[in-house]
Amino acid sequence: MSGGGQLISVYPEELTFEFELDKPSYCNLKVVNNTEHHVAFKVKTTSPKRYFVRPNTSVIQPWDSCTITVTLQPQNEYPPDMQCKDKFLFQSTKVPPSTDMDELPPDTFSKDGDKVIEELKLRVVYMASSQSSHGNSEEDSGLTSSTSLKWDSDNLSMLKNSSIEEIQAVQHLKEERDAILQQNQQLQRELVILKRRRNRKSDAGFSLTFTAFAGLVGLMVGVILNFMFSSPPTA
Repeated sequence: MSGGGQLISVYPEELTFEFELDKPSYCNLKVVNNTEHHVAFKVKTTSPKRYFVRPNTSVIQPWDSCTITVTLQPQNEYPPDMQCKDKFLFQSTKVPPSTDMDELPPDTFSKDGDKVIEELKLRVVYMASSQSSHGNSEEDSGLTSSTSLKWDSDNLSMLKNSSIEEIQAVQHLKEERDAILQQNQQLQRELVILKRRRNRKSDAGFSLTFTAFAGLVGLMVGVILNFMFSSPPTA
């Protein structure tokens, strides 16, 4: 499926998830505005209960871009032959510069009148995790996961004296750490978006305050000048 259109481009051109049972997986997509206009986009999927998209709607400034994170929720069984038929749909359209990305009008992506709604479809690809062994017993799977890790000399000596349970416990902690790091990166991206929105609103508030202040000063100067010229001359 093509990842580019006239309004926006999406990179990469397909969503790739490292599939592992009972664990979430993440995929980052970069959405690029190819125009000199403000463009709003919306993300849809054929399996909304399986994926979590953040953000799923937004407005991109001219020639700018944003990153969205798609999370594959933990699954309790493997798909047949690791094949996935899920699809993602990106809808995009031009919007006025004053459009608030937090409150897009309900009819923003309605196909009515002369409004142009561009659509891009992306497919989903599952990759077997290098830390899992599909089709083996639980014990064999634990051994395969442990031997797939990159150990230094100290960790290797510890491995020789450790039980399978201890190795699996260490592996579990490592996976939890990776998941926390992914969530931390996602929160940092959301914080950057919030700061941009706050700065935009602060700039608008400053402009309004400055205009009111300038108008008040001008009014006061006009009153003073009017008083000076209308006062009768002293003898």
